[in-house]
Amino acid sequence: MPYATVNRIELFYEDHGAGQPLVLLHGWGTCGLVWRAQQEEFSRDHRVVVPDWRGCGRSERPASDNTIADNAQDILALTAALELDAPVLVGCSAGAAIVLEAARRAPSSVRAVVAVDGPGYWPAERKAERLVELREALRTDRAATVRQWVVDWYGPLADPSLLEWTTEQILTASETIDQILTDAVRHNPRETIGELAVPAVFIHGELDAEIPAEVSTTLARLAPRGEAHLMKESGHMPHVEQPAEFNALLRSVLGRLTGPGAASPADPG
Repeated sequence: MPYATVNRIELFYEDHGAGQPLVLLHGWGTCGLVWRAQQEEFSRDHRVVVPDWRGCGRSERPASDNTIADNAQDILALTAALELDAPVLVGCSAGAAIVLEAARRAPSSVRAVVAVDGPGYWPAERKAERLVELREALRTDRAATVRQWVVDWYGPLADPSLLEWTTEQILTASETIDQILTDAVRHNPRETIGELAVPAVFIHGELDAEIPAEVSTTLARLAPRGEAHLMKESGHMPHVEQPAEFNALLRSVLGRLTGPGAASPADPG
């Protein structure tokens, strides 16, 4: 199984296909398995790299340093180690915050970024308070808290079996991933999105009960080269809930971002 040592952390990743590189980054507590439908679809004509970020899946579980910035540096180091030429970075939920930060830090190394139901500021302050309460609940009874929380991640069309499948991934992850929750309370991408020099596409499930769709529409409006697309029947995990519909949308987006006439990473567009 492939591993790469980046920033003194052993990251597991899958690497399939050839062509324009595409990096798919999962959200809090899950792992690269959430991208299985996209890996199968896009590896036909892209090089698809699917890592597990630190503390998750089959990657190393460090005792500390599991923030948005830490993970952004990991992704940039992994793309360099694998010699990926101007990849498109795709991230879901907390993974969206990570790939946006990576693209902000190293725009010459990234062709574009796609944020799926993230990153994660909330229009109401109460949501930030809830994240603090959630982290405390995780300390008290992790299994029960995760099972209750995951119910809100999926829309009405999702297969019910996805709830336990997702819960199992989270419960096998390191508890250090909870640092991301604290980081998310402080993180406000509206303050930095104007610095983003690469195209940014925001895809959001309109039924998302975790992060309102207005987060993506607002950030798309603030990003210099942003656009937003809503999936009307999806919740927080549209790539898992409606994989065929999501894949069709992502393929359309990639066609414009990487097809003939698309700007190069160094081209301001």
